[in-house]
Amino acid sequence: MKSKKINVQDTEITITSINDEDYISLTDMVRDIENGLALIEKWLRNKNTIEFLGIWEEIYNPNFNSPEFEGIKNQAGSNRFVLSVKQWVSNTNSNGIIAKAGRYGGTYAHKDIAFEFMM
Repeated sequence: MKSKKINVQDTEITITSINDEDYISLTDMVRDIENGLALIEKWLRNKNTIEFLGIWEEIYNPNFNSPEFEGIKNQAGSNRFVLSVKQWVSNTNSNGIIAKAGRYGGTYAHKDIAFEFMM
């Protein structure tokens, strides 16, 4: 796994290559925004986001846990719905979003998903 950094509007963003695919650090993208890390969780709570992630995973991830995804999708959008990146990854066997712990940790998303997050 190799990483490189790019500078976007004076913000350094890490891009990590995993299995020849680029994963962009969402954590770096929101680092300079007040309550930026909460933005990732708010984005993940959105029903449209869940549906997008599910479609992406069904196309690109043969090990995606579709039955678990359906349960999450049915709950998404309600006021009491809460989902962390780690829960999403562990429950659905996602490979489009990665939660890394440690010194160089954070939330990384496949470039397709990261671009959707930026929108």
